[in-house]
Amino acid sequence: MNFGTTEIILIVAVLFLLFGATRLPQLAKSLGQSRKAFKEGMREAEEEERAEKQLSSVQPPQISQMSDAALEEEMRRRAEAKSS
Repeated sequence: MNFGTTEIILIVAVLFLLFGATRLPQLAKSLGQSRKAFKEGMREAEEEERAEKQLSSVQPPQISQMSDAALEEEMRRRAEAKSS
């Protein structure tokens, strides 16, 4: 849907009549702030999603699937990491 010059001028004129020249800058400012806040929220949500994917991809080994030697080694490694 493309708007021509005449349509845009008509829309701006109607906006001036409805809101007045003093309220239009305030309206534009609040619209810009809302857009900025929305983009910031979307960016934060994407970062959280990325962080969750990274955490879910690093899963500790399942104890029931480990051999005794591997289980013992894992316990030693965790004890050393905890004491450090």
